[in-house]
Amino acid sequence: MKRLFLKRRGTQRLNAEARRVFSLRSSALSFAFLCVKGFLFVSVCVLFIFFFALPTSAQPERTPLTLELLQERVRTPTLREGNLTVDLRQMVIDLRPENAAFRDAFYQLLRKELQKTGSKPLGLDLSNSLIQGDFIGSDLGLRTPLYAQAIAPIFTSTEQEQLERLRVVCLRSLAVSLPTSKDCRSLLATPATASSEISVFRGSLVLEQTHFTGVVQFANTFFLQSVDAQGTIFNQQANWHETRFSRSVSFANTTFRGESQWQGSIFFDKANFKQTQFHENAYFQDSFFADIANFNQANFKQLAKFNRVQWQENADFSGVRFVDSAQFTKAIFNKFLLLTEAIFEQAVTFREAQFNQSVNLRGASILNQADFSDAGFAKEAYLNVTGLNFNSNQAKILGNSGQIGKKLVVSTLQGNQNVLRNLGQNFRQLQQITDANQLEYTKQQLRLAELSRRLVGININSASQKRLINIGFSPTQAKAIAHRRLIQPFRSTSELLTLADIDFETYTQVSSQVVVGEPLLLGGWLLQAWKWLTLSLLLLLSGYGTDFYLVFGVGIIAIAFFGLLFWLIDRCRRLYPVAIIPTVHETMWMLTSFSLLALFGIFAIFRTAEQPWLTLGCLLIIVVPVPMVLLLRLYQQGRYHDLMDVSYFTEDGSMRQLRLLIGRLPVIPRYEVFRERYMPLLWNRRWNWLNYYDFSLNNLLRLGFNDIRLRDQHLPGIITTLAWYQWSLGILYITLLLWTLSRTIPGLNLLIYLK
Repeated sequence: MKRLFLKRRGTQRLNAEARRVFSLRSSALSFAFLCVKGFLFVSVCVLFIFFFALPTSAQPERTPLTLELLQERVRTPTLREGNLTVDLRQMVIDLRPENAAFRDAFYQLLRKELQKTGSKPLGLDLSNSLIQGDFIGSDLGLRTPLYAQAIAPIFTSTEQEQLERLRVVCLRSLAVSLPTSKDCRSLLATPATASSEISVFRGSLVLEQTHFTGVVQFANTFFLQSVDAQGTIFNQQANWHETRFSRSVSFANTTFRGESQWQGSIFFDKANFKQTQFHENAYFQDSFFADIANFNQANFKQLAKFNRVQWQENADFSGVRFVDSAQFTKAIFNKFLLLTEAIFEQAVTFREAQFNQSVNLRGASILNQADFSDAGFAKEAYLNVTGLNFNSNQAKILGNSGQIGKKLVVSTLQGNQNVLRNLGQNFRQLQQITDANQLEYTKQQLRLAELSRRLVGININSASQKRLINIGFSPTQAKAIAHRRLIQPFRSTSELLTLADIDFETYTQVSSQVVVGEPLLLGGWLLQAWKWLTLSLLLLLSGYGTDFYLVFGVGIIAIAFFGLLFWLIDRCRRLYPVAIIPTVHETMWMLTSFSLLALFGIFAIFRTAEQPWLTLGCLLIIVVPVPMVLLLRLYQQGRYHDLMDVSYFTEDGSMRQLRLLIGRLPVIPRYEVFRERYMPLLWNRRWNWLNYYDFSLNNLLRLGFNDIRLRDQHLPGIITTLAWYQWSLGILYITLLLWTLSRTIPGLNLLIYLK
């Protein structure tokens, strides 16, 4: 029994071990099977994505065009956007010399159908086709003279109106310059001649994704319908010389691998060259754009010529890259020229161009040279150089001295200080000090605007919600601002646009009223106010040291005013009991001379100051109130002192010469020896009135013909106060004058700035 029990137990152990091994093998096989299934599933997914999900770049299959197929397509035109067209899409059209028979038949058959007269012209659609050999598209049009008697029986009334538009453009060109195209010269001849013919393409032309391997010829062609050449590839020369586009034309995403010629062409409607690639030279000289011209993001890899082009509407060159030179000589821009973020790697020329509206160079890059010499700017035209990428050590901006600097404008000082500094350095290197100073004046004007906003603007980091609502924010927007600044203070006003509750319209309305920064305490506010006042005076009275004639005009008025004031105090003393008043002759000379000097100073201010009335008002506030108060007080209290019949002013009688009196004070010293040298002015001389201007000149400019001072005996204190007041103003004026001279004289300017 025991033996049987042991045997049975051993058998059970063997069976358990076998089941364990079988279980392990089964698990391994299951795991391997799952791995294989997963691998197959992933492979199938990848193949599915590769073959079905991803877009294919394969070209559509093209059909070789035969004569029979061409005849069939010509007999059965298709309707495309309301126009009948010959459908030659996705064809391989062999027009090479070795296939001359088909080429001749191709032109003959198409010419016959496209030139048919009737109410519905026939168009041509070559989309996605491959044109092998040269394509002479101008041979497909109807040849006709342009004078009215010849075109009347051939075209419809609508088409005749389109042809008549050419005469208007030619007349407009004649008003600007002599027309260069043959048809314009023929139309404007007296009488009109038929010497100039043009090929008229009556139907639409569609060249979407067409590939031309040879030369394309559409010279001297008048397209009465639209031309659509989006995505077209021109391998060789594309000749559109003196072509007229009556309807819109689109060459968007087109590639010109060869030379493209557009000289003398006229675009009556919109012209779209967006993202067009010009691999070789592009010639647009003497062209005429009657509507918007869009060259956005185009790429000119070789020379681009736009000389003498007339742009009646906006010319959009935003994002354009000029790898080689670009020429806009004598071009006429009647509306806006957009060069936003354009890149000029080589020289760009706008010599003798005419700008009637602004030129937007925001974010543009000038890497070589931009020439605006002899360019004409309308009163409202300017160059917006905000964010301009310009390095004065590598590139240059040329323009007429004294003119180009006034036309350079930036919107804000923040982010444009380096732009203004580089432009100023550019003009200093060219010794155009006036333009460099004008940029400095522009910079300080923007700084003054920032100080003004800082003083009176609403700080969005500290303003209450009620104040935010008062300046234009809604309650919801004010609450969003308060919540945002608790998390993180605003660092710039543009961060307001990151809030979902604030739209761009609201931001535009309040951006000029809000500021960002630490709240100003009383001391800080007073310091900012003092900076604002000082900067305002420098800008108004001297153009921030950039205009000598403005400073000179201010000085002339101050000298004339104080000279008249001192003459009045010295010569009009009393009427009773013994009258001490000037003679009629002296009064006339004094008033006439004052009027002439004041008029000359006012003329200088109005001729040179940007805000002449503010400048004149600022000057009057400085020189008029204090002296007038002192003068009224003097005549109110009367004068009762000795030496009433002797002049208050004395002159150095030891010599008479032009003197530079830098250290001179307005009152003679008390030393007896000096009193012997100074003698009272002679009232009974006809030229005595000149002495008062001499004293005023001494006080203000430290320059005069005689050393004239106040006496130190029996002198009313008010008169002394008045003299010292002008003398103090003279210290400030001399400082302003010397500072202005140092910034306007080229030698001193270069010494200061080109360290």
